[in-house]
Amino acid sequence: MLESESKAVHSEARPYEPAKAAVFRRLTAGAIKRRKTKQLFPIVTAYDAPFARFAEEAGIDVILVGDSLGNVVLGYDETTPVTLEQMIHHAQAVVRGTTRAHVIVDMPFGTYQVSDEEALRSAIRLVKEGGACSVKLEGGVHESDRVRAIARAGIPVVGHIGVTPQTAGLGPGYKMRTHRDRLLADAHAIESAGAYAIVLEVVDAEISREITQTLAIPTIGIGSGPHCDAQVLVLHDLLGIYAHSPSFVRRYAELGRAATEALREYADDVREKRFPSPLP
Repeated sequence: MLESESKAVHSEARPYEPAKAAVFRRLTAGAIKRRKTKQLFPIVTAYDAPFARFAEEAGIDVILVGDSLGNVVLGYDETTPVTLEQMIHHAQAVVRGTTRAHVIVDMPFGTYQVSDEEALRSAIRLVKEGGACSVKLEGGVHESDRVRAIARAGIPVVGHIGVTPQTAGLGPGYKMRTHRDRLLADAHAIESAGAYAIVLEVVDAEISREITQTLAIPTIGIGSGPHCDAQVLVLHDLLGIYAHSPSFVRRYAELGRAATEALREYADDVREKRFPSPLP
């Protein structure tokens, strides 16, 4: 190569730059809080990587790893037996299956009731080991100190009042909550403690409207009427996978029936030697 050609080649060459990996920023608690009065938004539960990915691809950018996994995944009658280790395990899967979604993870029964210190330790584990973007705990006025302790540590917290499934089976039951003054007190206590959002489960619709209008943080409804800032449903309920869905659920598919039919067809094909197909 001539000297002049060599100089031309080198003058056109660019310095080496290592390839940059794509950077995905997850939706923050602050961004969710700012949706108040501006944008109604859907939330769905997920418990594994594939369904978490499906939810994110569908445009759902807030996913709850609920302790409802006790009912719909692990086969328990209640959420009460779910452990912190199980929540961490399923949270890790949901985080691996998503890139942008904000992942809320439930704090299971027994991991926050004893003391502020234990509540904070549990929340830290969900963030450090599970990859949670924020945590959720049940209870109103009586759990506000727990919310405050976690929030002061810099971990975003979602509250949960109305029907609280972790203890509903121990006495209160699942009937509609209609005690206005108590619910308002619970909601304001959770907000004052530092929560960035609050779930209202099976709360009277007009009381939900009042709570939504008086709080500065988003309300997330489940069985609580149309006036909340967001709605959440259990994945297995809306897809028709779980047989015992509450009356307020709208089933958008019947995947449980479709799965049974597919498995039955497969089983018949094996028995009748239609599968596997004969080799050519």
